[in-house]
Amino acid sequence: MQQHFSLADCDVVGFDLDHTLCRYYLPQSARLIYDSFAHYLVTEKGYDEDLLTLAPDSLDFCCKGLVLEIEEGSFVKLAEDGTVLRASHGTKSLTSEEILETYGRREWKHFNTVSGMVSRSAKYYLYDNYFDLPGALLCARVVDSLDQHDGQKKYDFWKDMVAAIQHNYKITAFKEDCGMYFPEVKSHPDKYLQRCPESVKKWLKQLKSAGKILLLITSSHSDYCRLLCEYILGSDFEEYFDIMITNALKPGFFSHTPNQRPFRTLENDEEQEALLSLDKPGWYSQGNAIQLYELLKKMTGKLDPKVVYFGDSMHSDIFPAHHYSNWETVFILEELLEDKVTLPAETESEPLEKKGKYEGDQLTAPYFVSKQWGSFFVDRLPGLENAEETLVRTWSCRCISTYSTIAIPSLEAIADLPLDYRFPRFSSNSSGTAGYYPSPPRELLPNGYFKDGSAALETWRSDATMRTHTRGAPSVFFIHAVCFAFTYGAREDPDAMVPFVNANYDSYPMLYFSKGDVEVLRLQAATTHQHIAARLTEAVQTMLSNPLEYLPPWEPKEFSARWNEIYGNNLGALAMFCVLYPENIEAINMAKDYMERMAAQPSWLVKDAPWDEVPLAHSLVGFATAYDFLYSYLSKIQQERFLEVIANASGYMYETSYRRGWGFQYLHNHQPTNCVALLAGSLVLMNQGYLQEAYLWTKQVLAIMEKSVVLLQEVTDGSLYEGVAYGSYTTRSLFQYMFLVQRHFDINHFSHPWLKQHFAFMYRTVLPGFQRTVAIADSNYNWFYGPESQLVFLDKFVMRNGSGNWLAEQIRRNRVVEGPGTPSKGQRWCTLHTEFLWYDASLRSVPPPDYGVPKLHYFEDWGVVTYGSALPAEINRPFLSFKSGKLGGRAIYDIVHKNKYKDWIKGWRNFNAGHEHPDQNSFTFAPNGVPFITEALYGPKYTFLNNVLMFSPAVSKSCFSPWEGQITEDCSSKWLKYKHDLAGDCQGRVVAAMERSGVVFIRGEGVGAYNPKLKLRKLQRNLILLHPQLLLLVDQIHLENDSPLEAATSFFHNVDVPFEETVIDDVHGAFIRHRDGVYKMYWMDDTGHSEKATIASRMYPRGYPYNGTNYVNVTTFLRHPITRAIYLFIGPSVDVQSFTVRGDSPQLDVFVTTGEHAYAVYLWPVEDGSRSAFAQVIADRQKIVFDRASAIRSSAVPEVKDYVRIVERNLQHFKPVFQQLEKQILSRVRNTASFRKTAERLLRFSDKRQTEEAIDRIFAISQRQQQQHGKAKKNRKVAKGYKFVDAVPDIFAQIEVNERRVRQKAQTQAQKELPVDEDEEMKDLLDFADVTYVKHKTGVSIKGRSGLAQMGTTARSSAPSISASYTRLFLILNIAIFFVMLAMQLTYFQKAKRLHGQRCLYAILLVDSCILLWLYSSCSQSQC
Repeated sequence: MQQHFSLADCDVVGFDLDHTLCRYYLPQSARLIYDSFAHYLVTEKGYDEDLLTLAPDSLDFCCKGLVLEIEEGSFVKLAEDGTVLRASHGTKSLTSEEILETYGRREWKHFNTVSGMVSRSAKYYLYDNYFDLPGALLCARVVDSLDQHDGQKKYDFWKDMVAAIQHNYKITAFKEDCGMYFPEVKSHPDKYLQRCPESVKKWLKQLKSAGKILLLITSSHSDYCRLLCEYILGSDFEEYFDIMITNALKPGFFSHTPNQRPFRTLENDEEQEALLSLDKPGWYSQGNAIQLYELLKKMTGKLDPKVVYFGDSMHSDIFPAHHYSNWETVFILEELLEDKVTLPAETESEPLEKKGKYEGDQLTAPYFVSKQWGSFFVDRLPGLENAEETLVRTWSCRCISTYSTIAIPSLEAIADLPLDYRFPRFSSNSSGTAGYYPSPPRELLPNGYFKDGSAALETWRSDATMRTHTRGAPSVFFIHAVCFAFTYGAREDPDAMVPFVNANYDSYPMLYFSKGDVEVLRLQAATTHQHIAARLTEAVQTMLSNPLEYLPPWEPKEFSARWNEIYGNNLGALAMFCVLYPENIEAINMAKDYMERMAAQPSWLVKDAPWDEVPLAHSLVGFATAYDFLYSYLSKIQQERFLEVIANASGYMYETSYRRGWGFQYLHNHQPTNCVALLAGSLVLMNQGYLQEAYLWTKQVLAIMEKSVVLLQEVTDGSLYEGVAYGSYTTRSLFQYMFLVQRHFDINHFSHPWLKQHFAFMYRTVLPGFQRTVAIADSNYNWFYGPESQLVFLDKFVMRNGSGNWLAEQIRRNRVVEGPGTPSKGQRWCTLHTEFLWYDASLRSVPPPDYGVPKLHYFEDWGVVTYGSALPAEINRPFLSFKSGKLGGRAIYDIVHKNKYKDWIKGWRNFNAGHEHPDQNSFTFAPNGVPFITEALYGPKYTFLNNVLMFSPAVSKSCFSPWEGQITEDCSSKWLKYKHDLAGDCQGRVVAAMERSGVVFIRGEGVGAYNPKLKLRKLQRNLILLHPQLLLLVDQIHLENDSPLEAATSFFHNVDVPFEETVIDDVHGAFIRHRDGVYKMYWMDDTGHSEKATIASRMYPRGYPYNGTNYVNVTTFLRHPITRAIYLFIGPSVDVQSFTVRGDSPQLDVFVTTGEHAYAVYLWPVEDGSRSAFAQVIADRQKIVFDRASAIRSSAVPEVKDYVRIVERNLQHFKPVFQQLEKQILSRVRNTASFRKTAERLLRFSDKRQTEEAIDRIFAISQRQQQQHGKAKKNRKVAKGYKFVDAVPDIFAQIEVNERRVRQKAQTQAQKELPVDEDEEMKDLLDFADVTYVKHKTGVSIKGRSGLAQMGTTARSSAPSISASYTRLFLILNIAIFFVMLAMQLTYFQKAKRLHGQRCLYAILLVDSCILLWLYSSCSQSQC
């Protein structure tokens, strides 16, 4: 997370209108709002006329952040942990004793809901803006009035209050002069509205001039918006904004989908028809943030434009913009005007020319500083008002620091600042004060909510100092330099420490954390991370109690006899436990024994799969992590031997990366698994000074993985094509990679658009009960690895909203302990150490806003629809999924078929869809959360093992003649066919997916997954969820006139329970028995005929992780041209009394009657345009139409611009780290023996003579440096030894030369081992160069084309390039010519009488010197 926020970094700037751009005179507007509501209650609803009179001090009751308990008639002010700080019943304040008696010192009953989504409900109402606050006073006075007359315990006034609000603020109120509010503002705008200051107008124009897109998004209707804007900005107000959106109905604008809240055009302030998409700037009504963002992408030309939104309401503006849209948010907080903190002189925030409006002047307080409710920011716990330590932050205050980027008192406060002003963010420190500008509220400084006031002041001072980048800089730098020199000179054992520029290495640990972090981690284990530490403890206790079961065997044959990833996987958790609990000697001894056993193995490969480096990768990453964590516990001999083991394994991984698929097959789970292992080994060796090897390996990892990260931008829905289970396998390592390259090389991927969407991939695929997931593609019952670690990673580094922590908590709490779905011994503890390290306890577990309500979600890349995910496993909590997409997902399929990224991609050979299934148009159904129709998990890639259709007779070679399945079916392989024949063109399509009034309709088209010779015109599958326990499925098979097909057969699976046969009134069916009842299915065709099914089980061949599956096989005989098969799936609570079908060519009618409901379904499967709807359902008497206008429309994703340069730019990050580390190592050398050993290690592959020369040269510099240090100590002067780092010869250039040679050698070896047609597959791995970028005047990064071509030629050839040879030749000739002319000058021309000849030769020598320098530079770049 960045520490600062700047408007210069934003592409789009959005504003709310009321109390943001348009400021009101608060006392006058508050009284008007109160009177308008009160007048309605008295005149229309008969309330007491006393409500119309208002005492002068009554408005003191108004305080933002109050929550009304609607039925109780009470108001509460909440602490950040949900404790009630103050309360009132009506306007009467409760005493501390009454508060404790009523609420106790515990979390308020609705706090989990209100805090999670900053929401409102039928039980409570949050008052968080000045438009609402007068209503709070009115409600309180209504309660007082009702108590006086009736003495009620439950109150029913809220519906009348809502009616008063609607009467005064409804859309037509402005035009009709309805109520009191709009007529009064129209008549006297100057009484209520403050004109926009000129500084703000100038600032808005400055934003536009800087190329920013300006938005106005307000919930006010267009006519009122026009009045306000004309008054505050002038008649030309529309020129300030590119897009204006009125009647936005926030927060729904941010949370609703395009189907729920489309944009509408305006004509004479009247809303017109709904728009399917937003195509151009303009003035619109209603709408949604999703379509707006798509327009912003188009307008900015960026895939991920950065948006900042200014608003005054936490409920309507700040929270939803942050939570749903991930926008930057600026909170307009007029409470900051309450007082002014004068900064100490030493912490002036900016030079004078950069000061803001309020950075020097005393300000007057706004009207609403409530005496009754106290500070908006802090308060004391009830009953302990006199105790200093009880001061706590309010919940409103915590919301500001949680959901806002910064908070300011008004736009005027920042209007005078330059656009590149850097505001500290709230996230930049832990105090929660950094983001307030111009300064934090007084209450948050000394004697505020901090227990130590001085500590608070120091925290603010440190934040303010971050802003001071001009004034006082020279003195600060001088003091820092003196301190650094003193520390450097006083260090007695410099060899023990290898400082690192970015990661600040202090020996080990260094991979994920540093030595100085260990005590903090141990404290977290006892406090905030207790729940994860408990699982680590349980894991290690299990290992200690069964050592023979978990320790690796000594015998190599036994170690390599099976898939042995368990050993590397469990070692990380064991090592983490030892770090947290160093007193547990038994665990430390076990860890060292564990590593000794692994180090004793000649190879970590599996004997039966020597070509697969994945087991080796699991062992390497676990062993390297344990080495890093446990370094201080190892003996010197163990440290050296284990390091050699890591080096050997990493070297082998590096060599095989050139010839194995994981080196060039992108987005496949093997790639990040193996690459992160190689990276971990590289970093461990780098820290020991083995820079030659570490440089080679690191560069190879980055060259591979950075391409994958770029290609992930194509996957717009956050999914992974291999499914949820293998997706967790991929992200386990992918997230480790992202963390490591950020920590060690400052390559930041945390804002990657795919990451922002990935939470949905885990949240929308979990079945009710949180124990199983959609098992699409090769899968177990849920996840292979994690996913708690991945979820807390997303929460900490990407989402920052608590939802990741919440879902991790749900999964952890509901984990299967026994039976199907139990994590395997080799996987269940593998990610515990990263989960512990990445967990952010400051992010309170908060469910997503739509939790508890079944939602429909479409993964457009994956081609999957889910409904009802992540719910409690309860009655009438269904889960439904449907799959019909492109092979490999839309991104990969389009990359292959549209020849995208052609510098990297050579068709299907660069991807691996082997784990996918022939499953286009497949579905699953889990009524009540009970898996009724399931996927068949990890098994053979046969069509009939999926819930899809096969056809007869076969028209090509088939695995199960006479039946033919989908074209990706492979009879002779464990993997899906995807490269050859027709398989590479396999695709399905989701035509429609929509939900109306609780009824779900999904349609898919699967004809593209079958052989064209079958002559299928259409193969359509329709799913209609009529009731949570009642699913209707209709297959329509439309044949060409000359189709040879005679029959179709469908399969329906359940991997847990066998099916049993049933028949009622000649309608055949099947059922499964479950502890809560019987789940049934029935079927017939469109003539009413029901064929008896085959009910069977299928055992999987040896080598698959699951035994097999149970299935129902229903055969339907085909008629030309159209045949329909209808299936009904019924949960135990539904009593189906009748099931009939009536079909003709254009329409199919299905009638289902249950004990409680009657359904009539009308389907129009033929897409000929004659019907405007896909289907119509009449549920009882309610008509539900699924219209074609809501059909799914696919859009092409453009190729990432400058994708090669993006990767090459990231590759530039790691080289300076190695160079700096090299110099730091050499600069710490103090004696000849250690120096020579270190230097030889760095130069081990260079020419021997050159190595000796370099060593002698560096040693001489080192000796001089030591002498300078000695003199400096005697004279008590600052030594200049730090310049030694710059004096060290550039040995790293030799490492780069060696790197090229090794890559060429590896390429040659790889090409010898590959078949001829795979030649091109490897070349794209070898074309990266460390080239310095220069900037054009336009700011675009470029480099010389000749340099790129030269490096490409060099990488692809084992001989020196022609250009390099010519350069070397010209350099030698030029040197010779230079010396000849120099000799002539010194002999012949020196004696010449005329100066003209001497001057000519001097000029020639000067030109020749320039040519010489240019040739030398060229030769150096080409490494000739």
